[in-house]
Formats: sequence, C-alpha cells, structure tokens
Amino acid sequence: MNITGNTILITGGTSGIGRALAEAFHDRGNRVIIAGRRGDLLEQITAGHPGMTGLPLDLGDPDSVLRLQAEVQTRFPQLNVLIANAGISRAEDMTVESWDTSDAQAIVEINILGVLRVTAAFLPLLKRQSDATIMATSSALAFVPRADFPAYCASKAFVHSWLQSLRHQLRGFPVEVLELSPPYVQTELTGAGQATDPRAMPVDVYVSAVVDLLERKDHVRGEVLLERDFARRWAERDGHYDVIFDAMNPAKEA
Repeated sequence: MNITGNTILITGGTSGIGRALAEAFHDRGNRVIIAGRRGDLLEQITAGHPGMTGLPLDLGDPDSVLRLQAEVQTRFPQLNVLIANAGISRAEDMTVESWDTSDAQAIVEINILGVLRVTAAFLPLLKRQSDATIMATSSALAFVPRADFPAYCASKAFVHSWLQSLRHQLRGFPVEVLELSPPYVQTELTGAGQATDPRAMPVDVYVSAVVDLLERKDHVRGEVLLERDFARRWAERDGHYDVIFDAMNPAKEA
C-alpha cells in the first residue's frame, strides 16, 4: 500500500484507531472518506480537516451499506483503498443464569458481517483499479483470547482466517489484502476507562507505528503487526500458548 496518492474509505472512522488512521492519511495528502453512524462526529472531524469527507454508515443495516456503495461509486470512482475498521467489543460472563447470546449476536453483526458486507460492496470497484488495498482490523486477541471477551476474540479470529482466504482468491488481481492486528490501545472500545488506561498503547503512537510499517512494506504475510505482539502471534508454534493464555486470563480466587 502506498502512503500517499490514494482515495481511502475508512469505516469506523469517527473514533479510536479509525479516526487516527484517517487523520494520519489525510495529513499525507490522501483523499479520505470516513464513514460512521454519528453525524455530529462526521461533521466535526471533516470540518477540522479540509478535503476529508464524512458519509453515514450503519454496518448493521445492509441498506445503509448499499447507500454508501452507491454514493462512493458516484462521487469517488477512483477509490482504491478500503479500511474495514468498525467494530464493537463487549465482555460476557457465560457462567451467570442471565447470560444469553444478545451480545454475541451484536458482535457478529458488526465485526464479522459488517466486514463482509463492506468488502462485498466495494470489491468490484477496487478490482478495477490499477493498485488497490483492502485492510481489515482484527486484533492480537485473535491469536490468544481474553476469555472474558469470548465473542469479540472469536470474531477477530474469524477475520484473521477469512482475510487469508480473501488474499489467496485475489492473488490474480492488483488488490493487496492486509490485516491490521492492534494490541491493547487507548481507545473507548471497551469503555471510557480503556482510553486512559496506562497499560494501553497511546493511539497516536500506535498509528504512527502502523504508518511506518506500511511505508516500509514491513508486513510479512500481509499482517500489519507490531513486534511486541509476535509472542502472541506465534504462541502455539513456539510452545508458549498455555503460559501466555494463563497470564492473560488469571484464575479467579475461590
């Protein structure tokens, strides 16, 4: 993926990693389109970044995806980069009597079906470009899960696997398929506390590292992954899975 000269659509572009990526790519001279549910944030962000466009999108609504598809194809036929970044995360306690599948269904709707819907919507346009990129956001938790976020981690494992198949199927087209696998970053993905958690990586630091990896094309197998997460990525191969899993998921005291 080139760092400049692109027309980029970013879903989930009004907050967290998506917003930081949008601003970073805008600063490098790309035409950036952010899509999200909150119209007030779309207006606020684009007002502060002349040339950036904000379009409404609810990934849980297939009709909303179709409306976005039609508008982008009309206004931005040169679109050559899709960043499928939108996602949600919720903790689940499957030991309680009240547990049901509602949170898991919401996660699947956005984190899995949302990625598939937006990719299906824009893949025909991307395949017509001379140099295109699809990048979807998974997570380092795809490799070793946090057991208190079971559906979220599983959704990211799905994205990791699905992107490998997409990459293989598109090998005959000029479409690069990348997987962005963030560590624990200071966003509000799990709530306001995460945004100020000192254990989390500052989002601007993370995105700066991502842009550096992209610029150097340092993403073996299409995985945009920080070195700090290599241990989790290769935990099973290296025989460290149980140790890392236990460290991430300490047993509760009786």
